[in-house]
Amino acid sequence: MKFGISTFVTDDGIDPVSLATAIEDRGFDALVIAEHTHIPASRESAYPGGGELPDVYYKTLDPFVTLAAAAAVTSRIELFTGIALLIQRDPIVTAKEAASVDLISGGRFVFGVGAGWNIEELRNHGTDSKTRGALLDERIEAIKALWTNEPAEYHGRFVDFDASYSRPKPVRQPPIYIGGNSDATVKRVIRHDAGWISNPFPVDVLSSRIQQMREGLGHDVPLAMFGTPVDADYWRTVDDLGFGQVALLLPSVPRDESLRLLDEYAAKVAQYRG
Repeated sequence: MKFGISTFVTDDGIDPVSLATAIEDRGFDALVIAEHTHIPASRESAYPGGGELPDVYYKTLDPFVTLAAAAAVTSRIELFTGIALLIQRDPIVTAKEAASVDLISGGRFVFGVGAGWNIEELRNHGTDSKTRGALLDERIEAIKALWTNEPAEYHGRFVDFDASYSRPKPVRQPPIYIGGNSDATVKRVIRHDAGWISNPFPVDVLSSRIQQMREGLGHDVPLAMFGTPVDADYWRTVDDLGFGQVALLLPSVPRDESLRLLDEYAAKVAQYRG
């Protein structure tokens, strides 16, 4: 099982260049970053974690700018959106951004996507919460077409464009991981033959979802995790479940504190690996 680092890269935390360099230097395998374009002040949608919404949710840097900066100063780690809120993004522009990061990094981009939970946020982007799942499906399919076909076209209910040229193409077809924890998420993973990027749910929840996905696909599903706790017992359990990669949660703190925590995490991973 590989170990990455997941975090919200913010305007008052460690900068992307220092972060990516530190992650690679310490032997971690990936940088996995969250996305929120903005957070409406209304607070209509309850924070899934309970209590007040942490301010990191509205301080995040753009994920593709962040990963491009990380790509320029690293040569090995995967660059992973965990997750990009594709229901808030133009698919043609996003296909180009993602392919550009993949090209710059030499084929290290991984595309984690999801439908989001903040209804006001997605509404500000013109997205109807009632149809966001169908919209997500079409945008995934359209982006895959733009990555692989030339010219590419797509005709759906929400995404519709005629034969078009779009470059660059990715170095490889970036792996797609879908986030969420619902029956709809399971169906979406199966529909797109994708991976699953989970939160650190209880083991029984993870096991049940993974079984559903494996049964639906007829084969193993690639598994990754955002926000993994620094807990060796939990690591062993999710390793046994088949997770190929976990990403330890790094708080959004300034550079010196981030580097200190990364040193601690690296030492614990080394101890775990024996």
